[in-house]
Amino acid sequence: PLLRSPDPFVPTPSAHTFTGGCGAPNHCALLSQAVCSRGKGGLHGEVGVRGTCSHSNPPPPDCCSPVNFLEAEGHQGLVVAVFGILFSSVCVLVLDTDPLPFIASSSPHSRGDGTAAPAGLEYWKIMALLYYPAFYYPLIACATFRHRAGYFVGCLLSWCHCVIHIWQKVDCPQSPKIYRYYSLLSYVPIILCLIVLSIWYPVLLVRSFTQEKPAAREVMHCSFLSNSYGCLLLTCHPAARKPQAGIGLLSHMSPYHSGISGFQVPLKLVLSVTTAVIAVYQVALLLLVVFIPNIQIVRAGMTKEITVLLVQFGVVPSENPGGVPGDMERELDTVRHYLWSLEVCYVCSLVLSCLLTFSMLMRSLVMHRANLKALYRGAVLDVFCRAQMLCPSQQALVCWMSFASFQTAFACLGLLTQQVIFFVCTVGFTFLVVIPLQSGTNMHLFKILENMWPFWLTLVLAVVVQNLLAHFYFLEKHHLKKELTNRRALCIMTYLLFPINVLVGVLAGVWRMVISALYNAVHFCQLDISLLNRGVEAFDPGYRTYCHYLKIEVSQSHPVMKAFCFLLLQLPGPEGQTGLKPTDVEEGIQLMQPVKGLLKASKSKQTRARWGLAYTLLNNPSLLACRKTVLSDPTANDTQSRPAKP
Repeated sequence: PLLRSPDPFVPTPSAHTFTGGCGAPNHCALLSQAVCSRGKGGLHGEVGVRGTCSHSNPPPPDCCSPVNFLEAEGHQGLVVAVFGILFSSVCVLVLDTDPLPFIASSSPHSRGDGTAAPAGLEYWKIMALLYYPAFYYPLIACATFRHRAGYFVGCLLSWCHCVIHIWQKVDCPQSPKIYRYYSLLSYVPIILCLIVLSIWYPVLLVRSFTQEKPAAREVMHCSFLSNSYGCLLLTCHPAARKPQAGIGLLSHMSPYHSGISGFQVPLKLVLSVTTAVIAVYQVALLLLVVFIPNIQIVRAGMTKEITVLLVQFGVVPSENPGGVPGDMERELDTVRHYLWSLEVCYVCSLVLSCLLTFSMLMRSLVMHRANLKALYRGAVLDVFCRAQMLCPSQQALVCWMSFASFQTAFACLGLLTQQVIFFVCTVGFTFLVVIPLQSGTNMHLFKILENMWPFWLTLVLAVVVQNLLAHFYFLEKHHLKKELTNRRALCIMTYLLFPINVLVGVLAGVWRMVISALYNAVHFCQLDISLLNRGVEAFDPGYRTYCHYLKIEVSQSHPVMKAFCFLLLQLPGPEGQTGLKPTDVEEGIQLMQPVKGLLKASKSKQTRARWGLAYTLLNNPSLLACRKTVLSDPTANDTQSRPAKP
């Protein structure tokens, strides 16, 4: 039922103005009932909407709750900043010997004997994993109240956290842990996120005083979903809207429209990408400070005695292998040059890994947008390999909860894998190709290639001969169509070249392993693609989590459902009119319309489109089966029972 039917609409006078089936048919039925009720009560009336709301659902609860921060779309940057602080604190916690700074006994060094207690330290770290989310929770809860008092408390908390962290790092920028500046650099994301909060909350507080009706404006950000779907917060800026007759709700809800530029990425995706970027920074910083300072210390402390051992083992070339330490100045410089080359290879591979990971995350974000647009239109087969029901389930909910965490973890592992692969490749290329060409020593690779030139020449000639025979002798062109000819010679050549093709196949197999490893390592952080073949994609935990996340996101945050809730939440104005203009209703109705020419439609065309969509949603055969589960009660939403049309 979620697939687009070949003829998805019942013929109506305005059927040409609509697109294909909806990605969430249950929500289309709800929208159709709201549209019909609005039509009966008039564009400016309240009877239709309020009647529907009173018969189908209880009054909406207070959506301005401190636990609805993941559904808030008006303060995405604030929520992302708090999650960035939380994840950065967890990253610092992993290597910290004092996971709970406010409890001195949590550190094993506080016992006075200087001995470590690994078991006790791990228990404290587990407790810290629960402590930090609760510790930073007020920073995110103050914004969800949507009240001046909450914004004021948020200002105080963000300023206190920011000042304390900055003061600590300015007072003691160095630490003996790993690297003297590692603690300072690891706290950079925390300080930046706190600075964002320190600016964001004062802006919200000032806006709460400058706006004429903050309560009326804030209530438009939340809606109550039927069937216990919960609160879905919408972004509304009516003051910035220009009174143009040709532009309706499409300009207001354009971020959720699949065919309009300015599509708003869901908050969960923004969180996943942001935490993944912070994870890349933290892992890259750790890899950098663990290797580079140590290799610099080794290079600076290299002595002639160690150089003699390296020369005797054949690691460093020398004109006098049996020389004494006094004759090892040149070899000592060679060893230091080798260590410097290792340092350069490590830094280059780390930079390349970070750039590839960032590019894959941005590409993944583009794919998220495209997949959500396709599912909003009902194009399930454009995203999944088989038809699936976009409905909540236990596994889907668990995957939705862990999606951002999985994205962060996969980004860390992908960066580590790429660093290992690229470092090995750059070191091999440097010490087998670049340095031998510079110094003229250790030409082992070139000697192997030189001794095996008959073998390589045979393989190249075999491949070239097969291609030439296939092009000029085994294929014949007849009337723009190639036909197979000389079949006997083809069989003979296949038999004669079989042993050589086995060797060619070995090289092709090695290349297949290399390119597969590189491809999987580069795309490891992308959850929108599966690293397994089609048919066994379910064994890929990352891709399976992403698919279930899309199901929850589309079924619970579908634009048509948001438009329906938007109609129900219109507040009466000072003159008894609704808070939205007559043309504002048009966006929720034409939400799935990708044709931009409808933005300039006249009022009569908008009215016909409204009633045409309502009639289509009520009579579309592909939606009847889904509507039965929602409108099983004949009297629900003021409707009358009638026989279903074929």
